[in-house]
Amino acid sequence: MKVIITGATGMVGRGVLYECLEDNRIEKVLMINRSSLDINHPKLEEALLKDFTEVEVIKDRLLGYDACFYCMGISAVGLSEEEYTKITYDTANAFAKTLFDINQELIFNYVSGTGTDETEKGNSMWARVKGKTENMLLKKGFKDAIMFRPGFIIPEKGIKSKTNWYNAFYVITRPLFPLMKKSKQITTTTNIGKAMINSLFFPPKLKHLENRMINNLSQENG
Repeated sequence: MKVIITGATGMVGRGVLYECLEDNRIEKVLMINRSSLDINHPKLEEALLKDFTEVEVIKDRLLGYDACFYCMGISAVGLSEEEYTKITYDTANAFAKTLFDINQELIFNYVSGTGTDETEKGNSMWARVKGKTENMLLKKGFKDAIMFRPGFIIPEKGIKSKTNWYNAFYVITRPLFPLMKKSKQITTTTNIGKAMINSLFFPPKLKHLENRMINNLSQENG
């Protein structure tokens, strides 16, 4: 399988990237970032794209891939609904449209978050926008589309969050990680990456996956 990854500079995307590089079932990875991640690996390529709504400029580099793991995202804190929609929905829509035009047999996995509102009518702004984005992707017409909704995530393999207060919280709670990992309601960056990959080989019936289902899928082996 050949996969595209966005958001590899973030905590979730980095975890997905690491698992793809370690898994023999993934033969090629194209990561698309705004700034270089500066990682060298025989099956890894990188494309830089400052504006993800202008993905057409690298269209030729997107040919021949089986799946897209769309892990990029941003906090809604301090943003208006219009601003957050432009960054979240418009960007994903432009990216997905280009990929669909190239290959309708693509599998598109999208990272949103627990509490996402598929009715698009709830009180939480970020949840409405994420729900609107999920609905658009599910209706786009890809071979498959799976919405990952992680809740609490434990970072592994040296991965850190780009959000400073998350990192401070992780430092405080680190002694509890071994106990927390026993809970099906908590997932890890490793499990999200493994679940993403396994979704290509063992497609889940449910298309909205929260932590428990992500953990189960990460252990799937046929």
